[in-house]
Amino acid sequence: MDTQRFTLAVLTLVPLVVACGSQKADTDTGTGSGSVDARRPVTGVDWRVQGITAGGTARKVQGKPYLAFDAKSGKVGGRLGCNAVNATATVRAAQITLGRPSTTRMMCDASLMGTERALLGLFDGRVDYRVDHDTITLTSENGTIVRAVADK
Repeated sequence: MDTQRFTLAVLTLVPLVVACGSQKADTDTGTGSGSVDARRPVTGVDWRVQGITAGGTARKVQGKPYLAFDAKSGKVGGRLGCNAVNATATVRAAQITLGRPSTTRMMCDASLMGTERALLGLFDGRVDYRVDHDTITLTSENGTIVRAVADK
């Protein structure tokens, strides 16, 4: 009887152990067999801006600003609060190089324009990024920090 129980236990546990896998995830891309890293890719996602810190001061986000990085075209597009924006964007591991922004030229409420000015601090230089599940944090060379969540 003990041998039968042991055999049954082994036959039950072995498939579970095999299914869990032992391969580590590729932490840069969040891919790999047995991956436990649930991070989203930077590209192909609309990142909805939730928080901005510029000049050492946290600013209230106005409007519905978002950024979307496109790997195929090598560009970023989105809204800054009031105006649309486009720029070149080269995404590498932990860093994005953003080109000079091109925007529409509408004038809006001062609060929307304040959000827009703060977000423009990301452009025309290198930006470090960190993705944690559905949240991305962008930090520019000039100290502008933007936190955004993946739009679902």
